[in-house]
Amino acid sequence: MAEFPLKQICASAVAVALLAGCNAFSRISQIGETPPLTTIQDPKTQPGYQPVSLPMPTPIVGERQPNSLWKAGSRAFFKDQRAAQVGDILTVLVSFDDKAQFNNETQTQRTTNEQDTMPSVMGFETQIQKILPHAANPASLINITGTTNNDGKALINREEQVTLEVAALVTQVLPNGNLVVQGRQEIRVNYEVRDLQIAGVLRPQDISSTNTVSLDKLAEARVSYGGRGQLTNDQQPRYGQQLLDIVAPF
Repeated sequence: MAEFPLKQICASAVAVALLAGCNAFSRISQIGETPPLTTIQDPKTQPGYQPVSLPMPTPIVGERQPNSLWKAGSRAFFKDQRAAQVGDILTVLVSFDDKAQFNNETQTQRTTNEQDTMPSVMGFETQIQKILPHAANPASLINITGTTNNDGKALINREEQVTLEVAALVTQVLPNGNLVVQGRQEIRVNYEVRDLQIAGVLRPQDISSTNTVSLDKLAEARVSYGGRGQLTNDQQPRYGQQLLDIVAPF
């Protein structure tokens, strides 16, 4: 029974070492070069892509007025310039300033002192003295003293501020007319690549006349802002240290 977990740990360690080796070879081959940018690809062909499925209301058939050139909901007389179909592009305005501060402190103290004597236990006290002739004393069989102190403090002070714009692509039109959008932007500065990804669901009515929409109008919004390159590699712990942090019990 003890060999199976050991084999699993060894296999995991070997797999991590192989992955680390592949990443090391890739980094060695790029010495002196800038980090490569990913090619433009169809989001629907990416591994793990799943169409969004949400509860939809009963479809309502729109009424058209005869001999009328005006379309309900249009922002322009001849054509609505806002994104409305798969493949259309709109600009998502990402701007948030989050601040959070928590300060919790808990302190508990407990002292326990209990002494029980059993001079006579139905005549069996003599048997106890035979088993433990030098250590047993029926008059002081139980003596418990305990002290517990607990002092916990937690302080969280976080501040995040991000302001940027990214163009997103309409990848799906839901049955009720809502749009599923997804956008990605990569910026390379020297030897560091900044990667911004955004996805969500929005209502066509929330798109402004300039074909922009703010982040707070996106439902199920997913925003990822990170990077890769020399600075990111220097800030990451080595694979061995990460493995020890996971498996070390103390």
